[in-house]
Amino acid sequence: MATPSASPKWTDNVSSIAARILFLLIIFQIPLFRVSCRSGMCTNPLHVTSSQLIASEIFPVVVVKGLLYPGAAVNGLLHNMTVPSWDSLLDLYNLTSVKEASAVTDLQRLEVLAGSYFSVAGALLGVLKPGRMSMFGNLLIIWGLVKEGILGKPVNSDPSKAVYVYPTMVIAVICAFSSVKYDVKKAVRSAPVRSSARPLQSSSKSKLK
Repeated sequence: MATPSASPKWTDNVSSIAARILFLLIIFQIPLFRVSCRSGMCTNPLHVTSSQLIASEIFPVVVVKGLLYPGAAVNGLLHNMTVPSWDSLLDLYNLTSVKEASAVTDLQRLEVLAGSYFSVAGALLGVLKPGRMSMFGNLLIIWGLVKEGILGKPVNSDPSKAVYVYPTMVIAVICAFSSVKYDVKKAVRSAPVRSSARPLQSSSKSKLK
């Protein structure tokens, strides 16, 4: 009979696989949604995060390029069998003049912006140790997209800039929730049974005279 310690940790395997799939969706810039951002139209949390990082100069440009290059290389090979150069990366993503772009676009979509930050950070950290950051980020993104797409806030009169959610967003949400480690053993383990019986106390009446 296999002991509990020797049983396979299938929950750890599921969370690790889900975290890696989410990482690939983010780093290879698979379209998850379409929303207006400083650089134009963003279709991935990494696009939203990169435009904000370049505009605010929080991180060096080389760090942002390092995040964007894997996806740019894969997309270039798939579409025209070419790999973009390192120097043309900002032009490719329309990030050269993002500093002069109005910040109103991002301020109107704070949920999507904050959710993109959490999603990208959670995807990067989740490769080493899956956590709840990606799940929280995806929930913020979904709320921001629902608020704009259904509630109409902010108001958008241009159909070409309307919010759109790709089916891959469902995969990202499932992976974000699945990457969270749940201690199933601790949840199903019953509390130790405590005996309610008390030892009989000797009474003075029971003593022999």
